[in-house]
Amino acid sequence: MTSLIRTLPIRPLSVARRAALVVGLTTALAAAAPAMAQDMASPAGTITMEGTGTVAVAPDMAVISTNVVTTGKSAAEVLAENSAAISKVIAAIKAEGIEAKDIQTSGFGIHPRYERNNSNSNAQPNIIGYEIRNGVEVNVRDLDKLGSLLTIVVESGANSVDGIRFEVSDPEDKLDEARKYAVAAARHKAEIFAEAAGVELGNIASIAETGVQMPRPLMMRAEGMMMASAPVPVEAGQETISANVTIRWTLK
Repeated sequence: MTSLIRTLPIRPLSVARRAALVVGLTTALAAAAPAMAQDMASPAGTITMEGTGTVAVAPDMAVISTNVVTTGKSAAEVLAENSAAISKVIAAIKAEGIEAKDIQTSGFGIHPRYERNNSNSNAQPNIIGYEIRNGVEVNVRDLDKLGSLLTIVVESGANSVDGIRFEVSDPEDKLDEARKYAVAAARHKAEIFAEAAGVELGNIASIAETGVQMPRPLMMRAEGMMMASAPVPVEAGQETISANVTIRWTLK
């Protein structure tokens, strides 16, 4: 088998066409030169660091959750008895200097009590009485009064104390303090790394808060409190407030 290869003749470019081609290539290279130079140049260096600031704060207030639970056969009679009892508790709380704005009714409810049915019958059990629960939440802003107030609440008629919740009344100021510590911590680390690398920090390119931790209310159960005759010993302990920040600097 014989292959036939046809060779096309190459025509030389004219002087005019060669000149136009050279001009076109020169113009294109000149236009691309700034972009090429920018791509070849080293990008501005940056350094990114995270910082955490933490502030310890002692709770300065407590919230007492207390109830009067009353049972009886007649709903009306039980309600009257319960109302009288909770009114006595509230009066005792106010007598200790607690303002009305710091006393709030909570958890009021009337619940029927049914006879116990030991058979397998599907019949609706009979109502044999009622239980009424009426409670108040008390904000105690002076923790020195907390122990004696708990005793007075029980002695005045409260027969159910759900617990004590310790809180920080105004955590925002402490949070701002923690934020300042977080920024200082991030800068401290950035300066150490920059010095070790032989460079110098420039301006801040970006800064972002990446998280905060606010104090969670501490709950203390009230078992064993109902029989107390002396001020109940309580300890509020400490809580922590923290802030996290991420900062990016340019390098000189």
